[in-house]
Amino acid sequence: MSLCDAVDHDGPTTISDPRALRNALGNFATGITIVTARNADGSAIGLTVNSFNSVSLEPPLIVWSLSQTSSRFDAFQRAAHYAVHVLASDQIELAQRFATSGVDKFLGLRTSSGLGGVPLLENCCAWFECRNESRLEAGDHRLFIGAVERFATAQRKPLIYHGGCYRELGAQD
Repeated sequence: MSLCDAVDHDGPTTISDPRALRNALGNFATGITIVTARNADGSAIGLTVNSFNSVSLEPPLIVWSLSQTSSRFDAFQRAAHYAVHVLASDQIELAQRFATSGVDKFLGLRTSSGLGGVPLLENCCAWFECRNESRLEAGDHRLFIGAVERFATAQRKPLIYHGGCYRELGAQD
């Protein structure tokens, strides 16, 4: 069975089945983002994230989460700034690149420099340049709350993730 196959259940499933819980959570369609920052040595870091959401307009705050076992956890924990890029429907390859371990995610990419020297990716639907406002432990993840200091948008179709698959929105009115 692929991750894109629907799983039917006859009734409630207990949370003791992590795969079933993950499949159920996958029924919530999300956008796909890439979060970028600078490591302590100044090198660019980034990862694909679909746990992104707005928190507040006054003050402007966003949230995303990262597993505490991630190899980039300490770097994002220490970063003063980061940028969250909302990916467009034609950026699946970019999403997969930043989700893959052991590759130079920035090799051959043109970026510009954002606040705090954060790498900004091109051709996204939007990006949010954030100050690393606060971090909260939540289970096996850390919630990163960012104070939005600057943002940009473009009229592009977003990349969607649902049921373990990248998706595209249908025709819009």
